[in-house]
Amino acid sequence: MAGGLCAYSQNTISGSVTTADKTPLDGAHIHIEQLHAVTKPDGLYTLYNAPSGQHHVVVSFVGFKNVDTLVTINGPMRLDAVLKPESEQLQEVVLSQSSVLSKNSVHEEKLKTETIEKYSIASLGDALKEVAGVFSLKTGNTIVKPVINGLHSSRVPIISNNVRMEDQQWGTEHAPNLDINSAGKISVIKGANALQYGGDAIGGLVLVEPVSVLKDTLFGKTIVNAASNGRGGSISSSLHQGAEKGWAWNASGTYKNFGDRQSPDYILSNTGNRETNFAGDLKYIGDTYEITASYSLYDATIGIAKAMHIGNVSDLVRAINSGQPSVIEPFTHDIGSPKQEVMHHLGKLNFTKHFEDNSSLSVQYAFQHNSRKEFDIRRAQFTDKPALDLTLITHSAQADWKKEMDNLTLKAGASGSMQKNTADPLTDIRPLIPNYKRFDAGAYGIASYAISNTLTAEAGLRYDFSKMEASKYYQKSRWTSQGYDGMYDQFIVADAGTQWLTAPEFTFHNISASLGIRKQLGYDYQLLANAGLAMRNPNPSELFSDGLHHSNGTIELGNLGIKKEKAYKFSATLLKTHGDFTFEATPYLNLIDNFIYLSPTTIEYTIRGAFPVYQYKQADAVMAGVDLHTNWKIDSHWQHNFTGAYIYGQDNTNNLPLIDMPPLNLTNTIRYTKDDWHNLYLEARSEAVFKQTRYPDNNFSVDIPVDGQQVSTLVDISTPPKGYHLVHFASGMTFKTSEHTSLAVNFSVLNIFNTKYRDYLNRQRLYTDDIGRNFQLQLKFNY
Repeated sequence: MAGGLCAYSQNTISGSVTTADKTPLDGAHIHIEQLHAVTKPDGLYTLYNAPSGQHHVVVSFVGFKNVDTLVTINGPMRLDAVLKPESEQLQEVVLSQSSVLSKNSVHEEKLKTETIEKYSIASLGDALKEVAGVFSLKTGNTIVKPVINGLHSSRVPIISNNVRMEDQQWGTEHAPNLDINSAGKISVIKGANALQYGGDAIGGLVLVEPVSVLKDTLFGKTIVNAASNGRGGSISSSLHQGAEKGWAWNASGTYKNFGDRQSPDYILSNTGNRETNFAGDLKYIGDTYEITASYSLYDATIGIAKAMHIGNVSDLVRAINSGQPSVIEPFTHDIGSPKQEVMHHLGKLNFTKHFEDNSSLSVQYAFQHNSRKEFDIRRAQFTDKPALDLTLITHSAQADWKKEMDNLTLKAGASGSMQKNTADPLTDIRPLIPNYKRFDAGAYGIASYAISNTLTAEAGLRYDFSKMEASKYYQKSRWTSQGYDGMYDQFIVADAGTQWLTAPEFTFHNISASLGIRKQLGYDYQLLANAGLAMRNPNPSELFSDGLHHSNGTIELGNLGIKKEKAYKFSATLLKTHGDFTFEATPYLNLIDNFIYLSPTTIEYTIRGAFPVYQYKQADAVMAGVDLHTNWKIDSHWQHNFTGAYIYGQDNTNNLPLIDMPPLNLTNTIRYTKDDWHNLYLEARSEAVFKQTRYPDNNFSVDIPVDGQQVSTLVDISTPPKGYHLVHFASGMTFKTSEHTSLAVNFSVLNIFNTKYRDYLNRQRLYTDDIGRNFQLQLKFNY
């Protein structure tokens, strides 16, 4: 479970930490996840209860370069480290259990390597649910994006390989264009305190880093997955060449192929998906510098359930109110319309220079090319023509400086980006998002100070400038119904008959700030407290949406009057990091001025059918909640994990509950391990999701023909589905195939009892049930 170490064995690791001339280092720190040891005056250490499997080992000592490597632990072993004097290279947050406290006040919750591999067949959004307080916003089963403390999309930036992902992330049904199999580390930072990555992370940040090994070694792995639900699978392979100095590189590739998913009662027609992904990087490590070039490709075709696209209003009302999908077809691996085709290229160049005064400077350029095509059900010559065709190109550059002193760490940096979105007019359909250009620039400064051995403080400030210029046609009838007459006439540049050609332009100036402390409370406990100010500009979807969003079968309307959000977030985290029972508890309060949300309003008729209409609105909001994670090592074989999260969301402007707030969620996991039986593990997981009882009533009535007469009928688009309880099973064993290779065999069953349910945060819930029982088999070859 993320945020805590699950020690599934009792391995003992010992060794020494010395300099290159064999001088012992007294007080060096050795970390494996959250386990920790400190060397004695002779440089020796012993670390108990190390988990079996592949883990990051970090060895650090003030004034010396960290050693950060991957080690496969299959039993008691000796690990010796040789450190060289140099400024610290890595910015990883390590929870130190000694009196030398981390100067970082932000709590970073990391997914274990085992968890990343477990979700090799799934998505980043699925894996992040392992972190308390992180939920999933879905469109069906394959389009999944993370929700942190009730917030998602543009409020939760995803930083991949130190590059902010720009992949049309504004859409609720636009999953991150990222292959989880390319990740070496995945971390979650809740709140708005990591200012070096941006000032608009109102919900939090997801950091995805590639494998990095400062050790001369060549290793790799291949993971093969097969699943019964969808009758498909995936294969992923990666190869890594580590180095302390000289050349190092990584390469990975993934292929996924699934057909229609199935609920307990019926096939979810047209819900297959395909993925072909690649990621690679090449690094040269010199005495005082590093040069890195990297590239990744994400290429996916994603089916959208046919039941979400309705021919007329009677069918729409029947589908929503009856609880039965309107389209049920035989299983197939074919993917027809409606569907998404997305392709994302990311290239990066980075140069880092280390100076003798324990400072470093990193300069980076990144290029992203995102192509998104959404296909509606169209006829005749339009059958294979996309209904939406967007190309988003982003150039970004940044420079980051860091200096380490005895009790003080300083960070500063600047960034800039240029972005161009192009909507292909050859679709013959008005684009949901228009052509636009965006220019961004920002600068930040952060200071972290160790006040004493048990108290550290951190403060940061950031400024961001943003300018957006768009070109968009508005139907005059829509322009008038939106109330734009006389209010935004300055945007009109031409009269095109039934349409206005407009050139909206927006400029934003934002200030973000953070303040935090970390306090050691005795040997076992730490307290972190943070306060942050974040500002988020309205994204293109919130400003300009105007028409049918084909991938989820809804009409979305933006609002040119949308203002930027301003959030004040306060949180505290209590950590217990030692002993057989450990935990972390995080209460938080988020006050958001001008909170932007998407609200259903009515049904609109088009030549392609009848669809619900959602409109972007704003209100002052408050979100308060608590995230809890516990880990109990019952004995050497048994372990219990618990995660729970609750959030209260209120629209203060209208005195209503906020829409789409995650309900109470409780997960209990019991795990049995026996290392001398080929690292056997058996795991049962109980996932309880309660019904959301706090929601706004946006139901409305429409007239539908019944026996030749128009009858007013309520469309229940608001009432959340009932709560549900799922039980899952997982197991695995690892077999040593040679001195340096092994084979892991894992078998799992999701939704053992084939429970019928609908999830409140699944946009598909209005039309179909969620998926049923799923048997999964995974083979993992380490070499």
